[in-house]
Amino acid sequence: MAPPRTVQLTDPAAMRVLAHPTRLRLLSELRTSGPASVGALARAVDEAPGSVSYHLGRLAEVGFVEEAAEHARDRRERWWRATAELTHLDPAADRADPERDAASTALRRQIVRHLAREVESHLEAEHALPAEWVAAGTQGDWVWHLTAAELAEFTAQLEALCAAWQERSDAARDNARDGARPVRVICSAFPRPPAGP
Repeated sequence: MAPPRTVQLTDPAAMRVLAHPTRLRLLSELRTSGPASVGALARAVDEAPGSVSYHLGRLAEVGFVEEAAEHARDRRERWWRATAELTHLDPAADRADPERDAASTALRRQIVRHLAREVESHLEAEHALPAEWVAAGTQGDWVWHLTAAELAEFTAQLEALCAAWQERSDAARDNARDGARPVRVICSAFPRPPAGP
């Protein structure tokens, strides 16, 4: 199976385009559910179709989405798809360029807000889930004492594990395996800032 298509994001202008809550939600919806019409996306993100069309156009300008005209039933219906499954940022490399660094930081802040809203939405809907799904998930955090090299080693192992599960997920989506549904996995590992005075 081919590895997931990944956008290596280095362009500050593209970062600024993506650093918008509605655009992040639209891209997430297309990556999760596949190609969709403007109307379906408008319902999914609770926005007016005109607003959704505008935001999709902005995402298309920088290559995050493209039209999927083969799905349209007529010329008035516009369908869109994500051009890649993953977006990769390199904050360490971004620091070499002040504009890129500022855009990367702004985008990552917006992504954190987007993910926090997804966790909140899950907690609001959790009571409606079957108990087996609630028991299957996890949420927690750890504080470890590591060197930069050890943190890099952990990150590499975590990314390899995520890549393996991404392959399994892609197979499930392609084969419509019974009981499979989208599952959000959120990972973050970073050095804690020093304690204040």
